[in-house]
Amino acid sequence: MGEFRNLKCLSPAEVRLLISKKDSTISITAALAKGYCHASVIILPDCLANDFEAFCHRNPAPLPLIYRSQLGETSCPPLSRHTDIRTDLSQYYVYEDGRLVKTVSNLHSYTRQTSIQSEQHAEQHSHRWSDMVCFYLGCNSSFAGRLKNVGVPVRNMEQGRNTSMYKTGVSCVPVGVFSCPLVVTMCPVPPDVLDVAVEETYSNPLGHGAPVHIGDPALLGIMDLSTPDYGERPELQPGDVPVFWASGMTAIEAILNSKPSLAISNSPDCMFLTDIPASSSSTITPPTESMAPSYSKPNSEQAPLCFLVSHNPLLYSLACQRVVARIRELEMIIGEDPGQRGIRALFVQDELLHSCLALSHSTSVAITTGFPTHYMHSPPDETDGPPGAIAMATMLLSLGKQVTMVTDKRALEMNQAIIDEAVKTGVLKSTIPLITFDDNDPDAALHFLCHHGDSSKPRYDHLVAIERSGRAEDGNYYNMREVNIKHLVDPIDELFIAAKNIPGITTTGIGDGGNELGMGKLKEKVKSLMPKGSLIACEVPADHAIVAGVSNWGGYAVACGLFLLHTCPTHQRYLKKGLGVERTPSREQLQDWTANLPSVNKEETFLSTLVRFGIRSGKTGHLAMEVDGLTFHPTHSGIINRLLDVTLAASSENH
Repeated sequence: MGEFRNLKCLSPAEVRLLISKKDSTISITAALAKGYCHASVIILPDCLANDFEAFCHRNPAPLPLIYRSQLGETSCPPLSRHTDIRTDLSQYYVYEDGRLVKTVSNLHSYTRQTSIQSEQHAEQHSHRWSDMVCFYLGCNSSFAGRLKNVGVPVRNMEQGRNTSMYKTGVSCVPVGVFSCPLVVTMCPVPPDVLDVAVEETYSNPLGHGAPVHIGDPALLGIMDLSTPDYGERPELQPGDVPVFWASGMTAIEAILNSKPSLAISNSPDCMFLTDIPASSSSTITPPTESMAPSYSKPNSEQAPLCFLVSHNPLLYSLACQRVVARIRELEMIIGEDPGQRGIRALFVQDELLHSCLALSHSTSVAITTGFPTHYMHSPPDETDGPPGAIAMATMLLSLGKQVTMVTDKRALEMNQAIIDEAVKTGVLKSTIPLITFDDNDPDAALHFLCHHGDSSKPRYDHLVAIERSGRAEDGNYYNMREVNIKHLVDPIDELFIAAKNIPGITTTGIGDGGNELGMGKLKEKVKSLMPKGSLIACEVPADHAIVAGVSNWGGYAVACGLFLLHTCPTHQRYLKKGLGVERTPSREQLQDWTANLPSVNKEETFLSTLVRFGIRSGKTGHLAMEVDGLTFHPTHSGIINRLLDVTLAASSENH
């Protein structure tokens, strides 16, 4: 027993020597050579080696490739001295045609010509060691220790259980014969230490890096946490959040799926012990540039911060510190109040950030706008709202989202003509559906929002209202002069009310007075702090309420925030679950996204279109190039340029 206790004090080389001599005291290696990198090992025939290397580079989170051996090489110069991979693992798994067929304690038999017995395919199973290539992959063997060291409880260790791992419904990027689902490791984490867990694992890219998903396992295609595919059933404590990291077991799934005639791996508890200190794992340099690992070295400014995006289903998202800071700058700019309406009193930090994160995760967005404040004119609409709505729509389209506009029946024909003109003049990337909502039965909103009225099949995953007249406590709709304009407004509020009870639909409201749809989230502030607030305050809340000096500015900031998130490598890695190598956009993508940002020229063009359609400034009623009584130049053009300066400067920093 004394010898066993001393094993933990031995160096990796000393442990490898004992393993090679088949010392009976060593069965698993997880607790040995602490402070040094461990690696998993995959050994394949040469004919599959190039495809597997490419597969690793295309799926870097689950398969962080450290070293690919030369053909028939038994040593591993960059990772350790005096190594013979045929003997330096305590247990090997041998696979034939995608089936685990045996466990062996060394691989000396593969040094000689070996024919694996198969009546029908014997000629396909003949391999020499000189035909084989070894792949060394980073692993998270120090995962639990790292989390414990920074105060994050490790539930499976507390419960004396093995880590839980699951096959997901997310497909790895296929290469050649290799394709398989992503496998993830799950660790329950209390919400107050999520940021700590994320940051600590981000700093260890060879240990699979930061989480690839935080929240509802069903969003990964995992329907039951109590039945892991590998490991043991976890026990979550009250309040724990399921956090998922990419797992090296993905490599085993790739072997099982591709069915190579021969493949060898380490057994899950018997890793290869390297001589590389864990503290320098992110700086391992491969012997040739062509074998460079497909991960980025940790960068403090790219370190992720964690934010709650949705309660139902539970979803958190990640974005890097630099981009978060820039989106907060955007939020401060749009919160300025040159019209002196006192709107700053309603400001809540990070509503813009949370909305942008939720929209980034969305696939189908419905946007509504329209505030018929000028009830004495035809049309009664104002110039605040449509420009911000179109700015968001064109950026969402550029990012590959589906976008639908929802409008009042009275304004359908006019708004269709405005959309057509926006496409023609290049303000809007492409045309989008324009629809109306009829509240003709109790389930109308449910059927509008969900396919066949089935709440498990929503058509949209995000609703956005910008400068949209919102229902007050008494059921009426008021402009800032306390005039009831209910007769000009369709009950689109019902969609936001219904969405609260439909899992998977998030809502955003953008306003500048407190009487706009979605501002019900700030109702008490509006009532107590805004002029005439007790009457005009909107009753209907949104999940995120973005306050701006002019609502259009909120739409511009959302477009800029989405651009920033899609140029953020940390956020992109999280969106893509650590799969694919395009963590930064291509030049063509970046050019397209940049072209679809709001600009002074585009917004001036669109405002002139609105004026030609007889749409007036909200505060003054002027049929002129102004919004809310503020002239386009210099006020609105100045805000647009400042938003762009922050956005494009941050984008260049990310690249």
